[in-house]
Amino acid sequence: MKQKINTWTVISGIILMVVSGVAATKIEQGKKRNLKVLPKDISDAKLDSIMHTYNKALGVNCAFCHSPHATIKDSLDYSLDDNPMKEEGRKMIRLTMDINKNYFHYDKNTPAAYLTSVTCITCHRGDPYP
Repeated sequence: MKQKINTWTVISGIILMVVSGVAATKIEQGKKRNLKVLPKDISDAKLDSIMHTYNKALGVNCAFCHSPHATIKDSLDYSLDDNPMKEEGRKMIRLTMDINKNYFHYDKNTPAAYLTSVTCITCHRGDPYP
């Protein structure tokens, strides 16, 4: 009897972890997003991870592409399109997506934005203007 209780405890714990993980990847209601190239349903964690790889590949910080927030001091408004570098970044994302889709084997079930045969660092190597 004790083993069944332990088994059910383990199973319910796993179910709770899965449900919690799914809940954690949902997009916060009312949060402004301006995604034109990356998947609209991307989780905050995945978006942050991708953006961090762009920062590292170009040797820049977020303010290189994103505009200052109008009302919050020392903060950025990631939904604005005021900074022309943001559109340049989108062009580069489209370019790497096209290269990866057209010249490398990939799983068609994987969004093109998540392909990594060719990435920003392939050319940039820490320089925003290679």
